[in-house]
Amino acid sequence: MLEAAHLRSLPLEEQAEALPQLRKILKEIVRGQDEAIDLLLASLCAGGHILLEGVPGVGKTTLARCVAKVLGCSFHRIQFTADMLPSDVMGVQVLNPQSHDFEFKPGPIFAQVVLADEINRAPPKTQSALLEAMGEAKVSVEGITHDLPAPFSVIATQNPVEQHGAYPLPESQLDRFMVCLPLGYPSTREEYDLLFSQVSVEEEVASLEAMLDPQALLLLHARVNAVNMAEPVAQYLLTLVSATREHPQILLGASPRGAMALRQMCQARALLDGRDFVLPDDVKACAEPVLAHRLVLAGSAQGQRREARQVLTELLASVPAPR
Repeated sequence: MLEAAHLRSLPLEEQAEALPQLRKILKEIVRGQDEAIDLLLASLCAGGHILLEGVPGVGKTTLARCVAKVLGCSFHRIQFTADMLPSDVMGVQVLNPQSHDFEFKPGPIFAQVVLADEINRAPPKTQSALLEAMGEAKVSVEGITHDLPAPFSVIATQNPVEQHGAYPLPESQLDRFMVCLPLGYPSTREEYDLLFSQVSVEEEVASLEAMLDPQALLLLHARVNAVNMAEPVAQYLLTLVSATREHPQILLGASPRGAMALRQMCQARALLDGRDFVLPDDVKACAEPVLAHRLVLAGSAQGQRREARQVLTELLASVPAPR
């Protein structure tokens, strides 16, 4: 295995080939979340934002910290609370006593990877303040627009909305997340290894080194867009998206932004697997994490993410895949 320092000294093209090594390291630290790690890395390669869901203590924050460290990106963690204001995230204009001019003091959103921890603890006004940042990689404060660093991705975590003091995210903000990944409990074997490991998780995270230059991640963004999607696979993807708009249980189906996110995720998944073309299996694997959080269900099931995943499972079974 290549040392981190040596890997970062390689040309960007060769650094971009280190994704399998990154995946292995992350899976050794955050146990029992292999599929989520693969999808998270695919989303970052596609330049997307990620929403991690799960009860406290299953590794959501640890996973986000590890990803930022191995990718060599600048990192800020924002712990959302019920009294947080938009300016606490974006930044403020402050008066310089020497020059008597107002200067912009950037908030924690100014990092290449931002961990928005327990995002559904924040009030809706603060949640909505993230929309411009996530959609355009810019923020506006006092009428002045400031560019965020590139690459820029938000990894948000949220606990189940049934818990005390949680505010459900609005549909407009959920649509900005490329994927929503539920993190469940590890298996008994994985939890045993975690409990009786000679090295604690915190020690493993602290020992991580940056393995890539952030510019290598930008190169991966370009590579993802170059992955080929054949016409039959593209038609399959569009048929599946269209089916979400016609299903009787779905009040609001996937938007065109959702369709574009699904295409990019399929391309990124193919790239991570060493392919330059998309398979129907990529569409099947990415459909639920990309589309489920974008659907609004009708009737008593409205807002229930579990029912949305069940509906998508039915659609995947009913829409024929190309051979």
